[in-house]
Amino acid sequence: MTEKKAIELSGLSPAEIDLARKKLGRNLSVEEIGMFGALWSEHCGYKNTKPLIKKLPVTGKHLLQGPGENAGVVSVDDYAIAFKIESHNHPSAVEPYEGAATGVGGILRDVFAMGARPIAVLDSLRFGKRDSARTRFLVGGIINGISDYGNRVGIPTVAGEVVFEDQYEGNPLVNVMCVGIAKKDKIIKATAKGKGNLLFYYGSKTGRDGLGGATFASAELSSEGEDKRPSVQVGDAFTEKLILEATLELLEKKLVIGIQDMGAAGITSSSVEMAGRGNSGIEIDIDQIPARAANMSAYEFLLSESQERMLACIEPSRLEACMEVMKKWELDCAVIGRVTDSQNVVVKENGKVLADIPTRFLLDEVPFYEREVKRPAYLEKAASIPPYHLNKTNNEMLKDLLSDVNIASKKWVYERYDHMVQTNLLAQPCAAGGALLRIKGTSKAIAMATDGNGRYTYLNPSVGGMQAVAEVARNLACMGAETYGITNCLNFGNPEKSEVYYQLAKAMEGMGKACKALNVPITGGNASLYNETDGEPILPTITVGAVGIVDNYKKAVTAAFQKEGHLVGLLGINKEEIGGSLYLEKACGKIAGKCPSLDMELEVRLQRLIRELISKSFIASAQDVSDGGLSVALCESAILSGKGVSIRMEEELSSEALLFGESQSRIVISFDPKKQKAIEKMAKRFNIPFQQIGFVSEEKQIRIANRSEMLVGLSLEEAEKLYQTSYL
Repeated sequence: MTEKKAIELSGLSPAEIDLARKKLGRNLSVEEIGMFGALWSEHCGYKNTKPLIKKLPVTGKHLLQGPGENAGVVSVDDYAIAFKIESHNHPSAVEPYEGAATGVGGILRDVFAMGARPIAVLDSLRFGKRDSARTRFLVGGIINGISDYGNRVGIPTVAGEVVFEDQYEGNPLVNVMCVGIAKKDKIIKATAKGKGNLLFYYGSKTGRDGLGGATFASAELSSEGEDKRPSVQVGDAFTEKLILEATLELLEKKLVIGIQDMGAAGITSSSVEMAGRGNSGIEIDIDQIPARAANMSAYEFLLSESQERMLACIEPSRLEACMEVMKKWELDCAVIGRVTDSQNVVVKENGKVLADIPTRFLLDEVPFYEREVKRPAYLEKAASIPPYHLNKTNNEMLKDLLSDVNIASKKWVYERYDHMVQTNLLAQPCAAGGALLRIKGTSKAIAMATDGNGRYTYLNPSVGGMQAVAEVARNLACMGAETYGITNCLNFGNPEKSEVYYQLAKAMEGMGKACKALNVPITGGNASLYNETDGEPILPTITVGAVGIVDNYKKAVTAAFQKEGHLVGLLGINKEEIGGSLYLEKACGKIAGKCPSLDMELEVRLQRLIRELISKSFIASAQDVSDGGLSVALCESAILSGKGVSIRMEEELSSEALLFGESQSRIVISFDPKKQKAIEKMAKRFNIPFQQIGFVSEEKQIRIANRSEMLVGLSLEEAEKLYQTSYL
């Protein structure tokens, strides 16, 4: 490969190439250009986001491991919960099946590399125009990729999101979160240290698949994306299962010093990052790397992103025992290098030095950019609601929303996943705003969810960032869980454009504010920028994954009403807000209006209240109000329970805002009438508005009235039929 071609593939700007040359004091070899390109990419180096990430809260009372490792970790008594979310957007846009499948594989490895056994996967997906052939192709491939990989490894996919908006047409989002569990003393970090210790490679052989994946993920897409197919990795779920078990056995037998999966930038990133954490140098011998293809170059070995590969640092005396473990699990393995005290990364082939770079140049001296924050011109126009004439009754509008793919049941997705494997799931998918998995042998359960709303962040990046955190924590609170930590995917367009950078900076600022208010640390995550196709960016989308704990899972509740005769109440305030709502988007054909306001002090009190109501068994169900508004929330609780509901309110609001507005910090609850006074007293103590608005009915009807006017009258049977509308 020529120097010119290597520079072209690296994704580095001329100024960055000059900077790398200046640091080394010489010209770069082809291999060194590739290494700088990978580790200085946005995907690995966070050169546009790290200055913003540094402002986020990363400490918390339950935190064991924050950002900087394979996954974040929080503690629960003697247990550790490891979790992380990652994106695989660009690969999935080009090869939906393999892109999504390898996204699952990569995030599983991040978790079990920490010493935790994966117990759940959550997927947050965004697609484009719902009626386009491309969208149907992507939906089928991505969902099949996730289900096939997770099912074959034996990890249940338990919750997530599926959203359709036109702005994701060219660039779908595939964000996958994994949660794992271990005893505290089994958690290990990805470090390489100790002069003379060995770099032990195991798993699949290295091929050319995935070559240049890190730089591919750090550039815009084009409609002519066929030439990017070599950048998409190919996964093997059966090998992944063997690697999972082999890794946990290595850790159980205490045979390794540190371990990391070979994800983005493959051997380069895993080895260099492990050396950096160990304040060490490393030497890599290209000749020892197991090869899948013939005549591979050193450049290809260093930057291949072939899947199902791990790198461990071990003492020489442990080599034989490690090889026995690999023999048992029928995995390839090799010693491909050693730890040095040089502080440099040295790569050799046939005894010749191909690369010699101080690790700090690749990791600590990445060129970071704080770009111009320019308020986008579209914000003023988008905040105004255009004139519209909706020739539909409230009933007709509610029917449209219930059958809309963004609200309707996602059973058509979940039935493709084996969500019951491992027998930990306590609630069926869709029964709550997330998932609840028991910790076997204890009364505790792990609550988890993913959330995000590109519409809100588009209309107000700061409030949208806050809302993503508030809603995911609210979903956990509605199961009775306290949020222990969050992880996030930052899905944005090209940060070199000032308006996109504004969206990114303000959204992260809002996310940080919400985390501080809720006293929840960010444990790590992923920046996926350059999500544009032919210059058109996606909706700015922060996907937040959260993990929390319910102390007694027998007291946890779901969204479903439980008993006829129970009363229905509303915690929070109904407001005259329809901006950013799905209702308004349907009415005027665009995302418009001011996004719903959010009072974080109120939100914090609300979440504390709902957790206490659940812990004291004062309520039988809880459902937060989100997409589609109050009417949809009530319908979902009724449909999930198979019971009717009769609602009568006294609000001085328009029917559209009351039924379909998406005002924040509201929760619908149901409860035994005997508990009403206790609930009122507790709500007053937390200074949360509460009103009893109706009851669970024996009649199979959904009725909503306001000030003696019947707004909605719909049979439960019809509502359920609409809600079960399938996309595929």
